[in-house]
Amino acid sequence: MSTFLMYLTAPMWAAAVFLGFIGAYDLFLARLFSEVQEEETTFLKALRQVALRQLGTFNRRFMWPSYEAKVRRRLIKAGEPAQLRPEEVMAMQEICFVLGAVGGLIIGNAADYLVIGLLFGAVLGLFYPQIWLNDQVKKRHHLIRRALPYNLDLLTLSVEAGLDFTGALGKVVEKGKTGPLREEFQLVLKQLKMGKTREEALKMMVARVDLAPLTTFVTALIQADKMGTSLGKVLRIQSTQLRIERTQLAEKLANEAPVKMLFPLIACIFPTVFMVLFGPIIFAFTFGNNFN
Repeated sequence: MSTFLMYLTAPMWAAAVFLGFIGAYDLFLARLFSEVQEEETTFLKALRQVALRQLGTFNRRFMWPSYEAKVRRRLIKAGEPAQLRPEEVMAMQEICFVLGAVGGLIIGNAADYLVIGLLFGAVLGLFYPQIWLNDQVKKRHHLIRRALPYNLDLLTLSVEAGLDFTGALGKVVEKGKTGPLREEFQLVLKQLKMGKTREEALKMMVARVDLAPLTTFVTALIQADKMGTSLGKVLRIQSTQLRIERTQLAEKLANEAPVKMLFPLIACIFPTVFMVLFGPIIFAFTFGNNFN
């Protein structure tokens, strides 16, 4: 009887899977493949973009405002990598959650820790897009911090040469090194040409980047503009101060290097040295006594 029921239910399960695939193809896969063919890029990259877009559209109805505001803020600080939106970041978390759970399930099953592997993989996959996004913010801040002294020196020289702030900023955009800081200055220049005041454009840049050295520099510019102080003197003082801070930061990192090298030195190098030095001695004492 059980064999008969098994043969009876097997075609029903096969039909259900087939109909489910047909329904998923009509609802999602057909539109997905049609949009992939319209993208002017590689197939895998277009598939990723379209899949995130479709899943992000579905996530819009379930997204809570605090999560959206937080993720949007991080995306702006990261320079909006790959033109991602908050709902697409949530889609990345969902996909990574499933992939992490499957990977953790496989590894946990092989190591006889099924539940622990499943939980660890799922949690890691859920938070990995957020970790990646924070890493993008740190990389962009690092590039801006490194490019700020050079661009500030160029801005100072342009102002001292007789150009106004807009003209000096245009010279920085023209001659400056390619990077996120140049892109931000270019956006500020565009906003100034569209009619925004210098204070509004600079404050919007500070809100987008959210980096302490850039905030200090912009605050000094705004105060100088309000009090009527010479812009060239303020820029020269800020340039000197920024160069001193950069030197101090380099010295701090250099002093931290020996402390950071201490753990790998003790955990990885010293045991190997001890094995090479004392291994033959222990071997000679152990096996030499046995032979005697």
